[in-house]
Amino acid sequence: MYKMEEVRRPRRVFVTGVGVVSPLGSNVEANLRSLLEGRDCVTPVDRFDVSKTRCKTAGQVPNDWLEHAFPRGRASKRLHRGARMAAVALREACDSAQGAIPELIVVATTCGGMSYGEFYYNRLLSSQSRRDFARLVGNYTPQKPIQDALQANRLSIPTKIVANACSSGSDAAGHAFELIRYGLQECVICGGYEPLSELVFVGFDSLRASTPEKIRPFDRARSGLVLGEGAAFLILESEQSAANRHAIAFAEMIGYGVSTDTYHLTQPHPSGIGPKLAMKRAFESAGLEAPAVDYVNAHGTATIYNDATEGAAISELCGAVQVSSTKSMMGHALGAAGAIEAAFSVLALREQFVPPNINFSEPEPMWKFEVVGNCSRNARLNYLLSNSIGFGGTNAALVLTRV
Repeated sequence: MYKMEEVRRPRRVFVTGVGVVSPLGSNVEANLRSLLEGRDCVTPVDRFDVSKTRCKTAGQVPNDWLEHAFPRGRASKRLHRGARMAAVALREACDSAQGAIPELIVVATTCGGMSYGEFYYNRLLSSQSRRDFARLVGNYTPQKPIQDALQANRLSIPTKIVANACSSGSDAAGHAFELIRYGLQECVICGGYEPLSELVFVGFDSLRASTPEKIRPFDRARSGLVLGEGAAFLILESEQSAANRHAIAFAEMIGYGVSTDTYHLTQPHPSGIGPKLAMKRAFESAGLEAPAVDYVNAHGTATIYNDATEGAAISELCGAVQVSSTKSMMGHALGAAGAIEAAFSVLALREQFVPPNINFSEPEPMWKFEVVGNCSRNARLNYLLSNSIGFGGTNAALVLTRV
C-alpha cells in the first residue's frame, strides 16, 4: 500500500508503448509515413448504402488489415470489426513496450457494438432466420470488443470504459495519466476504438454536420466533418516502472485538463469557454505557461461552430502557435479520435515534425495561430497540446513533452 504523502506527490508519466490502426495505416510506421506525406485517406463509403445521404465519404480501415487480428476459424469470423481494430492496435502497443506489465486498461468508445444493433434491427425487419439474435445482442455492449481484444492478446486485466462523446479518447488517456501520476497504478494501457457505424453516419448526415465536400479544418470555407474509424493504444508507466526494466520512452505526458460547458446537445458554447478551460487546466496540470507550447494538435472537425470556438480559445491562450488537425486526412473517429491523435502527437514529438492540415486554403482573419496547411513541416517540438471536444460540451486536453 502507498502512504498518503506518496499518493499526493506527482510522479512523472512516460509513454513506453504505442499502437495504432487508422485509415492512414495498419501500424505505427505506416501511419507515420502518411502523416509525413499528408495523404488524403478519406474515400467513398463502401461499407453500406449511402445513395440517400449528402455525405458519401469517410475514413475507412480496409478489412484486409484486420484479417490477422485473431486466429482463423469460425469464431473469429463472427467478431466485431471494432474488436479486430482494437486487437491489432493493442498488440502493437504491447510489442513496442516489451516487458511492460499493465495493471489496468482504460478504453474509450462512443458507438461500441452499435453495428450489431443495426444488424439486429435489420434482421427484425426482414424475413431471415433469427438464429443469430443471441450473438448480435451479446456483441452489442461496448466492453465486448475489448474483452475479445484482450483475449486475443492473452491479457487478463481490469477494464474501464469511457464514453464521453468525442472527448472520450483524451479522457481515457487523462484518467490513466492521473492514476499513475498520483501513485495509484504503475502501468496502465489507455486508448480507444471506433468502427464506422451506418446509424451514426446517417445521424451526422441528418444533422447536416457532415459535408459532401472535402473536409477542411480551420479553413474559412469549411463546410462540415467527415467520419472516420480506427483504434489506438498507449502504454503509460511511472518513471520507476520504466526505469526498472530500462524502457525507452517515446514521450512524457505531463498535463491533463477537462471541462463541460453544458450549453447545447450538439453545439459548443459560442464564446469558446469550454475548450479554453480544458486547455487552461491542462497547462496548469503540466506547470506550463500556454505560450510555451510549440504545436497544437487540434480537435478541428471542420464544422462551422467547432473550429470557431476552438480557434478562439487557441488564439487567446497560445497566440501564434503552429496548429493542424489530422482529421483532415482521416476523418473524425469519434470516441477513438483523442486516442489516435494522442498517438499521432507522440509520433510528432519523437520525429520532430508537425503533421499537415490538408485541403487548407484560407484562414479566418481573426485567428492569431498559424495553420500548418497541406504539407508536413520539420519543427523543434518540446511541448505539444492535443485537444478533444465533444457533443454536450465535453472538452479534454493533453500536454506531452519530448524525452
